Amino acid sequence: GLKFTSCSRSRCQRDAGRTREVAPQHLCHAARGPLPQGCCQGDPGGPATPWSEPTAAPGQHQGLDELDLYHLNLCLHFLKSIQSAGRVGKKNYFLKAVLSMKTEIEVFHCLLGRHQEEFSSLHNCFYRSGDSTARIWNLNENSNSGSTQLVLRHCIREGGHDVPSNKDVTSLDWNSDGTLLATGSYDGFARIWTEDGNLASTLGQHKGPIFALKWNKKGNYILSAGVDKTTIIWDAHTGEAKQQFPFHSAPALDVDWQNNTTFASCSTDMCIHVCRLGCDRPVKTFQGHTNEVNAIKWDPSGMLLASCSDDMTLKIWSMKQDTCVHDLQAHSKEIYTIKWSPTGPGTSNPNSNIMLASASFDSTVRLWDVDRGVCIHTLTKHQEPVYSVAFSPDGKYLASGSFDKCVHIWNTQSGTLVHSYRGTGGIFEVCWNARGDKVGASASDGSSCALPARPASALDIFQKRKRTLYLGN
Repeated sequence: GLKFTSCSRSRCQRDAGRTREVAPQHLCHAARGPLPQGCCQGDPGGPATPWSEPTAAPGQHQGLDELDLYHLNLCLHFLKSIQSAGRVGKKNYFLKAVLSMKTEIEVFHCLLGRHQEEFSSLHNCFYRSGDSTARIWNLNENSNSGSTQLVLRHCIREGGHDVPSNKDVTSLDWNSDGTLLATGSYDGFARIWTEDGNLASTLGQHKGPIFALKWNKKGNYILSAGVDKTTIIWDAHTGEAKQQFPFHSAPALDVDWQNNTTFASCSTDMCIHVCRLGCDRPVKTFQGHTNEVNAIKWDPSGMLLASCSDDMTLKIWSMKQDTCVHDLQAHSKEIYTIKWSPTGPGTSNPNSNIMLASASFDSTVRLWDVDRGVCIHTLTKHQEPVYSVAFSPDGKYLASGSFDKCVHIWNTQSGTLVHSYRGTGGIFEVCWNARGDKVGASASDGSSCALPARPASALDIFQKRKRTLYLGN
């Protein structure tokens, strides 16, 4: 069987003439069998490999406060080949590694609401993988026992028995109150899990791999998109399909809810459909992209829809018109993903201007003023394709992850790089916890981690760890 081992180490870092201790962080990695002491990365028995600060090129990253992190090892197999799942089309579907973080308020509010302060350093991390499992880790910085995990095994029925599907888990989403987790798999099934790791429902109607799925805000429906060219709304309580939407002429790649019953979907067919539960045809179809549409996102108010494509353009759509509101052309290669800032009308930050971030294979991230349709910042420190971006809950910072193994944290107002980490594999996904003090990241080598968004001061670390603080040259 699989053995679970973990290690946690601290390092000292030189910064502006001071040597200070860096608090160990939570990281997770896959391996078979027991790991020798000090082994953190790679094949079992291999040398320890840290998450660390990037090496700065001349004139770059100067003055940044960057941490040198070491892995916490847990058993997980994940993405041995980025081409293990083939997308129908001209190129392989690139499976993103996803890590989703929930704070203790989201996880425990409905169960242990009175203990929110007690669990102030507890998060839940979800990881999807290529070994037909998903895993949830409880990461508690104050616990001597380190991280614990739940293994969600994706099985199918064969000969009256449950056997591993041996298919990649491709997508995931928590419901709004953090009590249920939905996963989509390359075996064509969606599944609903309780937060303690029990399988609640198996949803089977797609005829092929599932590429995306999302809960609606109310939590009564799940939306999925598949290679079979269809999208399906599922009743989360009964596990039954409420309606299947067969409107695309090629695999559906992404979906996003506008409200609890209306959603948008995009496809390799270059079209975007807006559909509503109970309607037998799209209520709106947007056309204008000249290549595969990779991602779509409604803005927080639900008034504007953003889309990005392999045609290197980012388009903004409105239900009030058939043509796009803005056709934003600045990237020089495919745009992989987009994210709206949690600012403006309909958010908890209504007095801040809304922005849109786009991540591209041209190694850049761009921040857009959508009202004016202009790019306000081009973030250029990455050296390889950028696969993920995420805004902090207050919208003041943006995290980006790239195949160059780096996680960068940016100031969204100035466009400056304020913090960086280097991992041991290409970064496929980044996200923030609800407090905005941690960034989750997952990498191609099977590692995942919870990184401090802003480095702790030497005094903070001394008070927390109660260890000797060294000052010197």
